[in-house]
Amino acid sequence: MSSETMASTTQFFVTLSVLALLACSSYAQLSPNFYATSCPNVQVIVRNAMRQAVNRELRIGASILRLFFHDCFVNGCDASILLDDTPTFTGEKNALPNQNSARGFGLIDTIKTNVEAACNATVSCADILALAARDGVVLLGGPSWAVPLGRRDARTASQSAANSQIPSPFASLSTLISMFAAKGLNARDMTALSGGHTIGQARCSTFRNRIYNETNIDPNFAARRRNGCPATGGDTNLAPLDIQTPNRFGNNYYQNLVARRGLLHSDQELFNGGSQDALVRSYSANDGAFSRDFAAAMVRMSNISPLTGTNGEIRRDCKRVN
Repeated sequence: MSSETMASTTQFFVTLSVLALLACSSYAQLSPNFYATSCPNVQVIVRNAMRQAVNRELRIGASILRLFFHDCFVNGCDASILLDDTPTFTGEKNALPNQNSARGFGLIDTIKTNVEAACNATVSCADILALAARDGVVLLGGPSWAVPLGRRDARTASQSAANSQIPSPFASLSTLISMFAAKGLNARDMTALSGGHTIGQARCSTFRNRIYNETNIDPNFAARRRNGCPATGGDTNLAPLDIQTPNRFGNNYYQNLVARRGLLHSDQELFNGGSQDALVRSYSANDGAFSRDFAAAMVRMSNISPLTGTNGEIRRDCKRVN
């Protein structure tokens, strides 16, 4: 079978899986066709802006995916992470998991401006972020999925929830499983979503302890990473999460875990003699299975506690409430 045929087959099954999920009653609040009449070109507008941004900087696709993940894990996918601090309002941007590391806010603002020009006060920032995350993955070679739409934007944010509910790069497997379970996501979802680390980079401060002190690590990999991450200092120095294909979405992340080359402690915990070892091995050998499960898990994650109906608002500016 040719690579083109295999890709088409994988995409077919990904689409079938996601459509089946959307048919479930638990996803009835949101619909991929929510803007079919009110803003029919919204997906094209978002995709075009993401394509331009990724062409300028490949890393931005991973940054937007991370931004969406950090948004959804704090009171649901409600664009609360996009709100700026004000003298009377404390947002989530300066929470420990986001401070000086969450990025892509300007790109979402640009997309929002483009969408507003076409469909005034119609499309939420939360939906724009959900679409942009999907498009970033696709543009870097990953699977596509039908994004459920119809979210509204929060008028509030919670820095304390961001500090306590976003999984840490130092978390154990049991902690990761319980934190995802608290959001309605099972261990398989957690392992599939962790595959988002096939793209993007991490700061030295998040993996220093692993490369200097942990034993479940390939020594050559650790030595290579120490070159850019000294024992002291250099906290903001970056390294790719996936040493093989840092800007290409695929299952190499799991191959790295099997080879003990996970960059973060929380990554390697997925393959450390625990309950997820078999699934990691399966994904490492079968990119199609990973792609299907990742797409399905992204749909499930995107449905965490959405604001719908008359709840929340449609922000005119993603940085502030109306």
